[in-house]
Amino acid sequence: MTAARITIEAFQDLMLESMPFAVDLGIETLEIGFGTARLRLPFREGFLRPGGTVGGPILMGLADVALYVAVLGAAGPVPLAVTTNLNTHFLRKPGPAAILAEARLLKHGKRLAVGEVALYTEGDPEMIAHVVGTYSLPPRA
Repeated sequence: MTAARITIEAFQDLMLESMPFAVDLGIETLEIGFGTARLRLPFREGFLRPGGTVGGPILMGLADVALYVAVLGAAGPVPLAVTTNLNTHFLRKPGPAAILAEARLLKHGKRLAVGEVALYTEGDPEMIAHVVGTYSLPPRA
């Protein structure tokens, strides 16, 4: 198995520099592998929308960050990798609890990386959303 090309500590430093919104949300990086990542978003009352469910933009933001971590796990610290597509299928209503994201790359090429993210309410094995996304990678120097 190939080792991740970025550590959790290095990713956290990168988040502080270039993605302070993810730090402000409280996103926790649990694991980084080569093309994989596990993240956790602790619950906050402010994430709820009417009906007592975690809002879609919060879920999509977590999924996007999780996919970015998986990309960096395969490509190394590439701050200029950017999302070019994010397609979200909401499968069930997430209740007021922490959200877990499990990301994995399906393809990692020279210019594009395609991956998927499964989102779960912590403590429940049923997926709440399935996200597929594409990242554009800058040319290597």
